Order: sequence, then C-alpha cells, then structure tokens
Amino acid sequence: MAKILVIDDDPSLLRALRLGLQAGGHQVLTASNGEQGVTTTATSAPDVVILDLGLPDIEGLEVCRRIRQWSDVPIVVLSATEAEDRKVAALDGGANDYVTKPFGMAELEARIRVALRRKGADAESLEEPVMTVGGLTLDPVRRDARLEGRPVDLTAKEFDVLAFLARHAGKRCTHEMILSAVWGPGYGRESQYLHAYIHRLRQKLNDPDAQLIRTAPGIGYVLDAGGS
Repeated sequence: MAKILVIDDDPSLLRALRLGLQAGGHQVLTASNGEQGVTTTATSAPDVVILDLGLPDIEGLEVCRRIRQWSDVPIVVLSATEAEDRKVAALDGGANDYVTKPFGMAELEARIRVALRRKGADAESLEEPVMTVGGLTLDPVRRDARLEGRPVDLTAKEFDVLAFLARHAGKRCTHEMILSAVWGPGYGRESQYLHAYIHRLRQKLNDPDAQLIRTAPGIGYVLDAGGS
C-alpha cells in the first residue's frame, strides 16, 4: 500500500491513526512537531503526508509551504476548524485536501486514495502539451500561465482550475466537475470555493466583465474558445 507520514502533536490521535492506517495495510511514520515533520518528509519520501495545522513549534501552514518548496508529495490537512478562509489558505499553501476533525477512518482512507490517484494523474500530466486558448497559454509541465505573452502569477489551485477549463475550452463545465477534478470527489458541493477562485482568476486575467471565463448560470463556467 502507501507509506504515510502523520504529523500531529496529539499522542492519542497519532496512535489511533497509526493503528488504523496500519490495519489498512499502510506503512506509517509519525512526527510530533513541524520541524520533525519537514525533516522526515525529506529523509523518508512518504507517498502521502497527513498534516495537523495546530502544531506546537511551526504552524501547519508553514510546514506545508516548506515542503512545497521541494516536494509535490500529496498533503492532506487536518484541522479542528471549518472556517472557509482557513481552508482556502491551506489549499493555496499547497495542501491537496482538507479534513475537519472529528473524522472517521473510512473518510480519511478515502481521502488518501484520492490523493494517491491524483498523484498518478499529475505524473501523467508531464506528457501533456502546452494549451492555447485565444491569448491564453498554459504549460502544465512548467505550470506556467501567460496572457498575450505576459506571465500570470497563479497559485497552484488557480492554475489547476484554469487548466481544467482550458482542457474543456468552449464547453460548459459544471461546478461539480471542476470541484471534483481539482479538489477531489469530497468537494463536489463546495461551490463557494470555486466562486472565490473564479473571481480571483478573472482579476488576474483582466477579465472583469467575464468575457474569457463566462458564467453558465446555475451550471458552472465556460472558458471562451473563440480565439483558439
């Protein structure tokens, strides 16, 4: 199965996760603080990192950012808060998924499976060609976005949303399609995330009138392929 690193300062939760994940056939490593978690990620090359945001030495978001400087390992964040801004910050910081405490082992196992599948899909994307839609150019390998030749500074999730729309340029993409593809099946109904990201993409793409990323009322969004 997978090699999983759990970073959490709660000994009882660490023990429960170790036993539960081992029962599922996984190899489990643990770290009780952020510094140890970053070091173990570097030295042990886990397949998935499960990261608690409330750590005693370094905030979990900072741990996520540090790991993302050199690794694309899937990171599943654990948090006791359901605040939307906290979730968005974690996802923008490089997390692949966000699980709110308390949670069941079945849910966590499902999130891990999704993270591993997405890691495989990301590896396949290394063969994906550069996409051009009108004046917009996206390079999935370099994760580079340009509008009329000028670089566009996008977060990882903003790039993923835009790339999904570009792959289906000219077609109506439902909220559920985009959310499931970018965040995973568990986010199919979290439309508020998507609205926030589309708003930011329109700002960065100088698209205040929604001519490039058009809204399909009650359905989703369409990337205008008129110039492609």
